Amino acid sequence: MVFKTLVAEIDSMMARDPAARSRFDIVVSYPSFHAVMVYRLTNWLWRHNRRHLARWLSQLGRWLTGIEIHPGATIGRGLFIDHGMGVVIGEMSEIGEDVTLYQGVTLGGIAPSVDSESQKGQKRHPTLEDGVIVGSGAQILGPVVVGKGARVGANAVVVRDVPAGSTVIGIPAKIVVPAKRKKDRTFQAYGMPDGDLPDPVVRALDGLRGQVETLMERVDDLERQLEEARPEEAAETPPGPKRAAGGPGQS
Repeated sequence: MVFKTLVAEIDSMMARDPAARSRFDIVVSYPSFHAVMVYRLTNWLWRHNRRHLARWLSQLGRWLTGIEIHPGATIGRGLFIDHGMGVVIGEMSEIGEDVTLYQGVTLGGIAPSVDSESQKGQKRHPTLEDGVIVGSGAQILGPVVVGKGARVGANAVVVRDVPAGSTVIGIPAKIVVPAKRKKDRTFQAYGMPDGDLPDPVVRALDGLRGQVETLMERVDDLERQLEEARPEEAAETPPGPKRAAGGPGQS
């Protein structure tokens, strides 16, 4: 059973990394495999109240792989951390099956209270559902939920829930590709969709430009109406009394 589980973990990594040449290559040289195996051991110790030993082994795994996974995190099958250096997964993070993380990703904790004692037992870290892909450098902070099959672009900062099947980018992260009716089963490296990716800032500027153009057209119409009304006003206004030719004091 344990051997089959290991083989399944290795095969899931091979399916998402075209650079993987063999299972032996992954076992020997992939820090993702080493970090996940250390996590499986430390999580078992954590759940059986061997928490000091779990933390020590977790720290050892961090030194060896550059990947920090808290023993208390909940991680499903098929987690693949590509490259991996600088990845941080917090204590209350929940990760589903077949999730892909790239280097520099942080699943960090944010709680409403700054009092560390009051934060104990609270859900502080994110939940990533099945099939999520998180690009390099992305930060997912707080007890947010990233829905099934969602994509988080590189360097995005996610502080709100992400709908299933959608793609988010930016700081703070915003939806640029909504969920599709037909599920896209193709793997998207670094969480970036194929083809041209709409920039939310450019889209906002285009919207403002459209509003400015509409206002300018309205101003032109008002100026035209004002010019047309001026001759009619001049014709209707009676002439005023004529001033005497002589200056003051003249008779």
